[in-house]
Amino acid sequence: MLRVVRVRFRCLFILALIIVIGYITVCAIYDNLENRRVAALSWSVANKVIVIDPGHGGIDPGSKGANGVIEEDLTLEVSHKLATVLGQAGAIVFMTRESDMDLSNADGSSLITRKRQDLSRRVALANEHKADAFISMHVNSFKSGPKEHGAQTFYQPGSEEGQKLATSIQSELVRLLRNTGRQAKAVDYYTTRNAKMPAVIVEIGFISNPKEEKLMCDVDYQGKLAYVIYSGMVKYFSEHATPTSGSVDKEKALETFMQNEGKNYGAP
Repeated sequence: MLRVVRVRFRCLFILALIIVIGYITVCAIYDNLENRRVAALSWSVANKVIVIDPGHGGIDPGSKGANGVIEEDLTLEVSHKLATVLGQAGAIVFMTRESDMDLSNADGSSLITRKRQDLSRRVALANEHKADAFISMHVNSFKSGPKEHGAQTFYQPGSEEGQKLATSIQSELVRLLRNTGRQAKAVDYYTTRNAKMPAVIVEIGFISNPKEEKLMCDVDYQGKLAYVIYSGMVKYFSEHATPTSGSVDKEKALETFMQNEGKNYGAP
């Protein structure tokens, strides 16, 4: 009787192992096909005007992690990498900031006044350039729950295109990062409310989670995040976007290309 039980257990173990290996293999094949699809559809972001907004900076450094990492630094690093991969695909990229700075006037005004001015100018930059998409980069923080984790996208309630873009990026975050099961969420923010184009806030992770804080500091992971967001944008533009409005700023396109450092943030 014991021998029969052992044989059955062994068979069940082997069967379970085959199922797990099969599942992993199917996922790998699917990801490979999807990444090839993204490469084939990269034309969809060519000549698109994209404004990337590295959250915080200057007077407002943002949240701080347990290990001393500051939000403004993480958002800038990932934003630079996203700008690179978009530029490689032919997009015209504008950054709201290139260093530790904000867009407000240093005139002695209160912090809240300067913060409002800073946010309004970030959105104004996107509106003035008639951007096809506005991507604002942030990190999440939940002090009362350090185990909270996972990247998540947010869009303006009532914005159909914003929802489509956020959902497309979120789907890629789930598919490729495999450390988040979160869904795109509608939240009323100043930037997404006042942007005249599809606008998304991407919270790339929880800085209040020590493990995720460390992960977001990893250069390779930052490059992976950049590719994942880019992948979501490619899929969105290939299916939903309309042609770029107005004339293309050829000088800016050339500037973006010439400033490209040649780094490759490809599929993970």
